[in-house]
Amino acid sequence: MTKYKIPFCTILPMESKTDSNSVTHVTTKTWDAEVLRSDLPVFVDFWAEWCGPCRMVGPAVEQIGKILAGKVKVAKLNVDENQQIAMKYGVQSIPSLILFKGGKEVARTIGAAPKEAYLKFIENSLKA
Repeated sequence: MTKYKIPFCTILPMESKTDSNSVTHVTTKTWDAEVLRSDLPVFVDFWAEWCGPCRMVGPAVEQIGKILAGKVKVAKLNVDENQQIAMKYGVQSIPSLILFKGGKEVARTIGAAPKEAYLKFIENSLKA
């Protein structure tokens, strides 16, 4: 992956589909295929670059992607770049993390939480 260096920060291009093969970056164009038509349940992190709590949640989301690989797909959707999807699902606060199964929303949680809380949320939501 090419890194673009600017004094005081590093910008990584978002063309990459995944982070360490554990998180899929979805867009308006890929939403239906990656989320709605997925054979696995999909845990989607609705986030934005400027959102501090979203950045805090990022590492936990990546770890969840590794822990649940093959059982649950983990995805991230940048709400600034994909406003139509965020509006369609009524995302008004971020981070919002929504669990989809069979193309339908089955549960949602809002706000930053530790990895263990999200794992329990996913487990309990899939039991219902």
